[in-house]
Amino acid sequence: MPDWLTRRTHHWGDWSLERLLELKRGQQVSLVVPARNEEATVGPIVERMRSTLMETVSLVDEIVVIDSDSVDETGRVAAEAGAVVHRARDIRPELGSHPGKGEAMWKSQFVTSGDLVVFMDADLVDWDTHFVPGLLGPLLADRRVGLVKGFYTRPGDDGLQGGRVTELVARPWLALHHPELAGLVQPLAGEWAIRASLLERLWVPTGYAVELAAIVDTAALCGVDAIAQVDLGHRAHSHQPLLDLGVMATQITAAMATRSGLKSPGESGGVVPLRQFAEADGGIGEVIRMVGVLERPPLWEDESS
Repeated sequence: MPDWLTRRTHHWGDWSLERLLELKRGQQVSLVVPARNEEATVGPIVERMRSTLMETVSLVDEIVVIDSDSVDETGRVAAEAGAVVHRARDIRPELGSHPGKGEAMWKSQFVTSGDLVVFMDADLVDWDTHFVPGLLGPLLADRRVGLVKGFYTRPGDDGLQGGRVTELVARPWLALHHPELAGLVQPLAGEWAIRASLLERLWVPTGYAVELAAIVDTAALCGVDAIAQVDLGHRAHSHQPLLDLGVMATQITAAMATRSGLKSPGESGGVVPLRQFAEADGGIGEVIRMVGVLERPPLWEDESS
């Protein structure tokens, strides 16, 4: 693992924009932003990326927002800022639709044309446009790299630690079952980039487990040296309530179980009842939340069926 850290850990400033444009050599780059009820933040993200990386330089060829069943004005705001907007449910409707971030990312494959795909979360409030060039650097500089994860410092975290689900669920499991991946600073980070030719070979969980599944499956298919990570500096975003993190942890645990051979991607109809408890009227209130744990098949497999 120390050798991997040395070979495959980079800083966003390792490549200038000029160098990246030279390395691009006709390849197409798609920036995909999965979004759900993010009208307050998605506009500035799209507007700044378009101005900096499409109009000032031609590093990004398209910005696509996949609207995942928003009930606010996310789609309108993103379109007015200059993105191509698709509602996830309207992309290949004959394949059905499921709630979740991973579903939006899987569906994006049908409406993007990039050879390289960069994913960014839509809830960022403290970030910079160097995120995208930083993530593209290893992909453009080394054909052996197929997937690049970002990492960063975050307000309220202790140094470079990830979030609560990272530290309590994902990192312990990687340490136990995939120590070769234990050097990833923030395995669940929402900012990452991948070759489209690799993405189409991956199973994609429809919920929050998409990032964990991508790194584990990439290592299995291509070896750990196909993964790189980049220090993106500083990032801030909205934080989720603890009970919502329980949903995320359930989805990630389901993806772990699948990759440990304990369940199939569509087992139990792809839904797990999660019982949660909170104080209510001076007593204990119970809430049962139906958590989607379905995984979408590799794109090439779907098209060949």
